[in-house]
Amino acid sequence: PTAKAFYDACVAADSGKGVACLYGNYAGDNMNVKMCVELAAEDGITVKTVVANDDVASAPKTERHRRRGVAGEVIMWKVGGAKAARGGSLDEVIAAAQKAIDNTRSVGIGLTPCTIAAVGHPNFKIEEGTMELGIGHHGEPGIQVTELKSADEMAQMMLDIILPDYPFVAGDEVTVLVSGLGATPVMELYILYNKVEEILTEKGIKVHRSYVGNYFTSLEMMGATLTITKMDDELKELIDDEADCMGLKQFKY
Repeated sequence: PTAKAFYDACVAADSGKGVACLYGNYAGDNMNVKMCVELAAEDGITVKTVVANDDVASAPKTERHRRRGVAGEVIMWKVGGAKAARGGSLDEVIAAAQKAIDNTRSVGIGLTPCTIAAVGHPNFKIEEGTMELGIGHHGEPGIQVTELKSADEMAQMMLDIILPDYPFVAGDEVTVLVSGLGATPVMELYILYNKVEEILTEKGIKVHRSYVGNYFTSLEMMGATLTITKMDDELKELIDDEADCMGLKQFKY
């Protein structure tokens, strides 16, 4: 979005107590949000930010500030939104959203490229019969191109990258999100999730809540992103709260 689009959204959201802007770590967004914050300040609107950087494949663990924001943003938005809905202050919303993204790691696998409508052709290439591990939602290069694997093998590959990065260990409770990239059938996403849960259970990691579906997509790209968030008592309460918005509908149970 442009700086004005961010600014207009902040003006629309402001109720006099400030606005939390939660977004992904991309150069253009960083620049435009910075300008938005300055424009809003001129109007007396306080805007505070949390920048998602959950993509473990996009930079080393020692350089998390360089990592992209991917499907972990969904968890960040859910937690931050729940805190706001509970009447939390701006600082409390920011703290909850920051904790959520700090506790989150993601990695994606792309099977086919996507086509930008204005261009009319794929903006990158994945050879038939291959897949790209660590690919970004905009087609940013991944960390490995390999022959196409089964869903079970993909689950193991993704967990081998995610689990040691945080690290997630036996006794942890987590929220797991498996998001399609746009064209992968939901049934296949559930096959991937089934193996993820099986491996986590074997490692003594308990799944508190799971999401499977097209939550964070890239047009008609085939593939999936796996996101895992470590829970604590506060995050469990916030992730479990009801939600009813365009991107997520959830009932409490």
